[in-house]
Amino acid sequence: MSVLVGKPAPSFNASAVANGQIVENFSLDQYKGSKYVILFFYPKDFTFVCPTELHAFQDSLAEFESRNVEIVGVSTDTEMSHWGWLQVPRDKGGIGGVTYPLVADTNKTISADYDVLVGEYGFDEYGDLMVEGELIAYRGLFLIDKEGIVQHQLVNNLPLGRSIKEAIRMVDALQHFEENGEVCPMDWEKGADAMEATHESTAAYLAK
Repeated sequence: MSVLVGKPAPSFNASAVANGQIVENFSLDQYKGSKYVILFFYPKDFTFVCPTELHAFQDSLAEFESRNVEIVGVSTDTEMSHWGWLQVPRDKGGIGGVTYPLVADTNKTISADYDVLVGEYGFDEYGDLMVEGELIAYRGLFLIDKEGIVQHQLVNNLPLGRSIKEAIRMVDALQHFEENGEVCPMDWEKGADAMEATHESTAAYLAK
């Protein structure tokens, strides 16, 4: 598994659905210099755990927007599959009401670039495509700063849903550091004391 923290987020252009409309050539470049991004991957449309996560991001969208964060979802389904799932009401297992962009990684290259692609593929001696497992995405999450640099990443296996509260906490920690130059210790939350980034302060904290 690649560690992308501290590196530029891999760029891409792909079809997406945003606000119920299909968008061609969607790219994260539109946010560079002005917005933070939480880019999250999920395995499949029309499944069970995935809609709980997609709705959780939608329900917390105002909190992310107040922090200048854009939410972008990605799966290896097509844009038409995304659009179709958006037509299904929430109480029927659909994702009706989700407004943030859902990217269609149909050719699997985005998932591969972020190293969250499940399964392996290659060619045999006859040139035939060989695939082991489903080529879908793990539950990856990447916090990207305004300069396009990955500051946090988390990758869960397929059955394990993520925490919106933790995603917000990581945004708060990053922004606190950027604004105050203070580092954030374990379980730090917005409004709590942080630490000056010096050897002396770290030693004092560990001695408590």
